[in-house]
Amino acid sequence: MNQDDYFKAICKVSRALGSTLKKDEVLNLIVESAVDVMNVKAAWLFLYDEEEVEYATVAEKGLSESYVGHGVTPPQKIIPILQREGHLFSYDSTSDSRLEGHDLKRAEGIASILVVPVMVKGNVIGGLALYTASPRHFSQDEIDFATAMAEQGGMATENARLFEQIKKNTSLFLDLAVNINSSLDMKHILHILTAEIAEALEVKASSILLIDEDKRTLEFVASYGLSETYLNRGPLSSEKSVDETLAGNPVVIIDVQSDPRVQHKEEKKREGIVSILSIPIKTKERVIGVMRLYSGTRREFKEDEVMLVNAVAYLGGLAIQNASLYLMLQEDMKELKADIWSHRSWF
Repeated sequence: MNQDDYFKAICKVSRALGSTLKKDEVLNLIVESAVDVMNVKAAWLFLYDEEEVEYATVAEKGLSESYVGHGVTPPQKIIPILQREGHLFSYDSTSDSRLEGHDLKRAEGIASILVVPVMVKGNVIGGLALYTASPRHFSQDEIDFATAMAEQGGMATENARLFEQIKKNTSLFLDLAVNINSSLDMKHILHILTAEIAEALEVKASSILLIDEDKRTLEFVASYGLSETYLNRGPLSSEKSVDETLAGNPVVIIDVQSDPRVQHKEEKKREGIVSILSIPIKTKERVIGVMRLYSGTRREFKEDEVMLVNAVAYLGGLAIQNASLYLMLQEDMKELKADIWSHRSWF
C-alpha cells in the first residue's frame, strides 16, 4: 500500500471530524478505512471503561458478536502493554501467551493482531485492533497509519465528550439557578447542589462541609450518596484537613489510602471511597468550607471537571451568603419593629 492511500484515508477522516459532531459516523469511518486501506480481515475500535474494568465497543467491522463478547483479551492485560510499548503485535494470536480466547480466535479465523492505543491528553482510553485472516507482519508505515487513525478516534471521542459536557453543564446550571432563586431554605439548596454535581460527574458521592470557627472543625451540612455510618464518624479537624483546600485551592486526592493528608482512612475504605476532589467554598474572598466529590474507583479528575465543581461551589457560597443576608435582614426587621413599638407614644 502506498503513502498516497494512507494520506487520502487520513484526510477523509479529518474532513469528517471537522464537519460533524456525530461521533458514531466518524468512528465507523475509521474502522472501515482501516480495513480497506490495510487490507485486513476486521477492525475493532474500543474504549476502556476504567471503573467497570471492561471494554465498550464504539465501532467494529468484520467480527462476529460472539467474538467481541467472549473472545477478546481482558483490558488489564492489553492496556498496560499499550501504555508501556505503544502498540501490541501478535503474529500468531492463537498461541500467544499474552492473549486469551485462543480457540475463539481460531474459530473466528483470526491469525495476526495489531492493537494501537486511542489516546486523549496523553492517557490511553481505548484501542484500535486490526485482525488478519493469515499470519503477516505489519510495517512501521502501517503501524504509524493505524496509530494516526486511532488518534483521530481519540479526537472524535473527546470532542463528543466535551460537547455533551457543555450541554449537561448548561442544564445543570439552569436547574441550580432556578432552585437557588426559588428558595432560601439553606439545607434544601445545599442538598440539591450535592445531588446535582454527583450525578453530573457520575461519582459515588458528594458532600458539603462548613467550618465551625469556634470548634475549628469541618462539619457536614449536606451530602449525597454517603452512608449514615460514614457521616457520623466524627468531625474533621480543620487544622489537619486538606490544607490547600482551606487555603483556597482545589485538591485532587487520587488514592486516599496512601495520601498523608487524609483522615479516617479505615472509614473511607469501608465506605468504598478511593479518590476525592476537594474544592473550597467561598463567600467573597473568605473560605467557609469545602465541597467534596468521592469516587469509588481511582480517578484523576479532568481540568474541565475541576472547573465545573469550582463553579458549583461558587454558587454554593453565593447561596449561603444570600441566605445569611436574608436572616440578618429578618433580625434587623424584628429589632426595628420592636424599637418602633417601644416608641409608640411618638405617634
